[in-house]
Amino acid sequence: MKKETIDRIRKFTEDRDWDQFHSPANLAKSIVIEAAELLECFQWSEEEYDLEHVKEELADVMVYSQNLLDKLGLDADEIINNKMSQNEAKYPVEKAKGKADKYNQL
Repeated sequence: MKKETIDRIRKFTEDRDWDQFHSPANLAKSIVIEAAELLECFQWSEEEYDLEHVKEELADVMVYSQNLLDKLGLDADEIINNKMSQNEAKYPVEKAKGKADKYNQL
């Protein structure tokens, strides 16, 4: 995410004095709730969905995720790159390409 976007999220929370409600557990719950609302966009059809509603729910997931990163003092790039390194080791291209199998079944 761009720094300006992250700063805007932080200012929104700060201006409303909402950090007091943002415990890691509350933020994790909020991410799951918003992710469920995102999934609801596809509940009855995987082809017919309201893209604007999808964008709103995905944005909510991302905002709460940024809030959790801040609360835990984490850097998104660092944790994503660490996880990608793990995934690359678990799913080598030569074994995983074109397959949906779990890593222990490759």
